[in-house]
Amino acid sequence: MIMSVVTGTMPGAPGWNVKATLYHAGAKGVGALDSLGCKVVAMRTVAVDKALIPKRSVLFIKETVGLKMPDGTVHDGYWYASDTGGAIKGKRIDLFTGAGSGSMGALRALNLATLTAIKVGEFKGCPPN
Repeated sequence: MIMSVVTGTMPGAPGWNVKATLYHAGAKGVGALDSLGCKVVAMRTVAVDKALIPKRSVLFIKETVGLKMPDGTVHDGYWYASDTGGAIKGKRIDLFTGAGSGSMGALRALNLATLTAIKVGEFKGCPPN
């Protein structure tokens, strides 16, 4: 069995090239809860088109590895598909950055960029904080 050193996934795991946008708490239409009824988590919650990427998927997005997290630690690249959005159709994702537009700084370079999202697992309940 050959697994990826980076993500621990098997070759052929579902993956997508997706256009990313950013969203934050305080923006019009953004609530404190995701579409599962869970609290949105800064730099972890991702909104997806559930017709393409199943909700409750754990995604590895390599372009986010090494970014600074709100608590000062470094991002490991793992995101949780627990939200949806009216504008998120097809090969698009929306990355939740945190509270206020200032929270988008760490990810600003990725806004409107094409990222690689690989499904590496599934989660139950709510995503971890």
